[in-house]
Amino acid sequence: MKFYSTNKKSGDADLTDAVFRGLAPDGGLFMPQHIPRLPATFLNRLRSTSFQEIAFRIASAFFGEDVPEKMLRDIVKRSINFDAPLVRLDGNTYVLELFHGPTLSFKDFGARFMAQLLAYLTKKSRRKITVLTATSGDTGSAVAQGFLGAPGIRVVVLYPKGKVTNVQESQMATLGRNIRAVAVRGTFDDCQALVKRAFRDRDLNRRLGLTSANSVNIARLIPQIFYYFRAYAQLPRGAKRAVFSVPSGNFGNLTAGLMAKKMGLPARFVAATNVNDAVPEYLRTGLFRPRPSKQTLANAMDVGNPSNFARMLDLYGRDRAKMKNDVWGAAFTDEEMLGAMREVFNTYRYTLDPHGAVGFLGLKKYRSGHAADCAGIILETAHPSKFPGAVEASGRAPLPMPPRLKKYMSRKKRSVVMPNDFSALIRMLQK
Repeated sequence: MKFYSTNKKSGDADLTDAVFRGLAPDGGLFMPQHIPRLPATFLNRLRSTSFQEIAFRIASAFFGEDVPEKMLRDIVKRSINFDAPLVRLDGNTYVLELFHGPTLSFKDFGARFMAQLLAYLTKKSRRKITVLTATSGDTGSAVAQGFLGAPGIRVVVLYPKGKVTNVQESQMATLGRNIRAVAVRGTFDDCQALVKRAFRDRDLNRRLGLTSANSVNIARLIPQIFYYFRAYAQLPRGAKRAVFSVPSGNFGNLTAGLMAKKMGLPARFVAATNVNDAVPEYLRTGLFRPRPSKQTLANAMDVGNPSNFARMLDLYGRDRAKMKNDVWGAAFTDEEMLGAMREVFNTYRYTLDPHGAVGFLGLKKYRSGHAADCAGIILETAHPSKFPGAVEASGRAPLPMPPRLKKYMSRKKRSVVMPNDFSALIRMLQK
């Protein structure tokens, strides 16, 4: 399959070029030339299809022309080796737990798949590459874990100094080897701007073989489609449509859901954000006003200028009315978030993380103005133990830390502190 830029000012790219570049030469995001519609038989048999087979069928629809079937099945087998279980809160409300991977974050699905795919493409082309990515929280740890020890691949992760949790920082800054964690004195938007500028520097790209591993990279985005179909497969028989409430920051997660819908998934979506509400505001007013991000308890959503909004616009031909048929938006404060965490625990004895709490609020508000007969699915994107401060602030005792997280906390951090300066980034990349 070929991939085009959302800016439509550069030519189509093949899979290898799209994945290695991350961003298109004109600064746009790559999109598949077409989004394949899955046959009705696939949906009809979904409940009896394993998660790995679901993942393979979707991956094959996009990558099957470029990756041999045996290799693609192997990539899926090595990367999607944990589940995304659907947990019922009440009669028609569910939580999709996306934190059962190695770093206890939904980012594990895309990062691990991309690492395996990129390792295959790198070996095939005999290139050495530098993965450069920005993170507001969980992307960095998932990417670092996914690429740890990958031959021929160096990983540089930029994150805003002091604006990720201690657990998140430990997961990416204690690894060493081919992983370098860089704490930038600034916001996530500053980190993302540095990464985008680096990709626009053709000479730097040529010398270092830069690619990105956050959701701007199409190989990171497409695997996130997998768990939407997995969620639908776990609904009771008779469920005809689902409403997914998606906690959103850079909007890769929601974009993947919209692509799943284009592939045939019967669903509608809630774009639930914290006070960084550029997309809900667009849905409400038609104006998209990117601005500096504000720090909140749901730090992975602290994005004032979400990159994947360009893909959302592209999917709907920049027609807001069409987008609103599928997407409804709402934004919430930290106080509302903590209140939702208390409410869910007191009512259902279930502990949400701050991001899942925003998803809960989004679904609740959506249902207040829409028919409630659809199954409501809240995306719980990270294990709540990664956010002890927020859990405690919601009135709960701190949760026991899972062994997978605890092992990182005892290790020495090796992060590099860097000013928000492009020349400093160049010097660091050239070391």
